[in-house]
Amino acid sequence: MSFRAADVHPNGKMHVDLRQVIYALSDALDLVGVDDVAHGKRVGIMAAAIGHHLGWNRRQCAFLFDLGMLHDIGVSSTRTHEHLVAEFDWVSSQGHCDTGYLLLRDFPPLQAMAEPILYHHTRWDRLSRMPPVSQSGAEQANIIYLADRVDALAAPYYGEGVLMHAEEIRQKITAHAGSYFAPQFVEAFLAASSSEAFWLQLEPRGIQAALQEMLERSLPSEAAIGDLKQLALIFSRIVDAKSPFTAEHSLGVAQLARYLAERLGVSSFHCDKLEIAGLLHDLGKLRVPDEILDKPGKLDARERKIMNAHSFETFQILRHIRGFEEITRWAAYHHEEPGGTGYPFHLNAEDLPIEARILRVADIFQAMVQDRPYRAGMVADELSVFFGKMLAAGRVEAEIVNLLTQDLAAAMAAAKPHPMNLEPADEMVNA
Repeated sequence: MSFRAADVHPNGKMHVDLRQVIYALSDALDLVGVDDVAHGKRVGIMAAAIGHHLGWNRRQCAFLFDLGMLHDIGVSSTRTHEHLVAEFDWVSSQGHCDTGYLLLRDFPPLQAMAEPILYHHTRWDRLSRMPPVSQSGAEQANIIYLADRVDALAAPYYGEGVLMHAEEIRQKITAHAGSYFAPQFVEAFLAASSSEAFWLQLEPRGIQAALQEMLERSLPSEAAIGDLKQLALIFSRIVDAKSPFTAEHSLGVAQLARYLAERLGVSSFHCDKLEIAGLLHDLGKLRVPDEILDKPGKLDARERKIMNAHSFETFQILRHIRGFEEITRWAAYHHEEPGGTGYPFHLNAEDLPIEARILRVADIFQAMVQDRPYRAGMVADELSVFFGKMLAAGRVEAEIVNLLTQDLAAAMAAAKPHPMNLEPADEMVNA
């Protein structure tokens, strides 16, 4: 099959609203809940309602809404999520706060969220006495903490109707006024939650309506390609942190995919988009339970079906971003095979763009060369044999694999990036 360079966009730019990207990627964070995929959205809705009752302006309430959507950006483990929802005050809760802070502190479009995310599990009676914390950061953090704990208390009842348990939840939050939460924020919560509408808007239809309203009311913010790459890198770190088996996988796939695409004559513009697709291709794995992703042995039939759903989850997350149409397809097709035997769409080779075929090979190659806790990565001779078998079975494109094997050393260097440092900074607290 012959390849051609992809066409360049007329002005070489992507017309993408950064807010749409952020809202779509917040869906990925909520996937960590596996069976409950709206935690961040509900926290954002409640936080904005509390801000409204405090008399905060529209811009401040919109910030609380967005902050609620992304407050758990440091969570990728289903085990961690279970603790955060099941326990009112979990002793290890600060870990994901530290991680979230580190992910956002150097990303200008979301930098303002870093401080409140760092402290969103810190009690008010401690937080209010911490000199390094700004007043606005402390207030935003505590409102998110309050809304987050309301959602944790409500979590067991969403299936049967949380409205029936509203008074019980209100009383539990009131009992923590002055200790966990600022008294004025508890008062604002009680005022906001006195109406049935407050609780009913936390149901699926209410959540979607709130999201649509926020998108319609917000001003578009066109994202530069550099910002999109950096945001994609942030989310790739979240995905790759989910398992010790996948550290740096997404970054390695993105780098190798670009290396191959450039050598196949793909335009620079499409190489940029392919990097983003490589960084985001495994977003759907956030919904895979830890015990399946961390299993060192062969998956059974049930586990394999759950695992195989991840590329469709990636498709579902990215498909609503206008301007991401090609990125969405390339990322979602990374397990499709030329003969139509891949998943989740069972597409044939003629339906697979060059970028999707490149991404598939890059994904396989990176997984094979990466050291895993239960095995060492393959060396050059092993890789040649492995891909030879895949070629013979018609599972990969010959032209891409031939290019890959022409300089295995360079390909391996692209696929094995240096580990990123996400150690807690000195100024962080262990609240």
